[in-house]
Amino acid sequence: MDGLLVKLLVSPVLVVVADALFQEVNYANLYQSVGVGFILALAGTFLEWAILAPGSLWITTAIDFIIGFLIVYGSIVVLPNAQITAMGAGFVAIFFGVSEYLQHTWLLRTGRTVKE
Repeated sequence: MDGLLVKLLVSPVLVVVADALFQEVNYANLYQSVGVGFILALAGTFLEWAILAPGSLWITTAIDFIIGFLIVYGSIVVLPNAQITAMGAGFVAIFFGVSEYLQHTWLLRTGRTVKE
């Protein structure tokens, strides 16, 4: 539950910051980038629940990176007027991957990966 709360705060902020920083990421409205951030947070939480365990830090982070790229790049199909290049989706995926790595490390160190 802690991981979900952190992700619901961090992921939308990362997408909004990437939208502001990179020309390659251009969402037409703020709600689009925030919505994509929420979808990234939910996908990351599901992947954490399904895969994250001691010894699987790097594979989980790599899968999060790939899923992040696919979600951001795929959002141009669903969202009107969103303009995202593959490079821009890669930039967002790098941000997302770094944040996921830090969150996974924190969750593993505190023992919060136990499935209930």
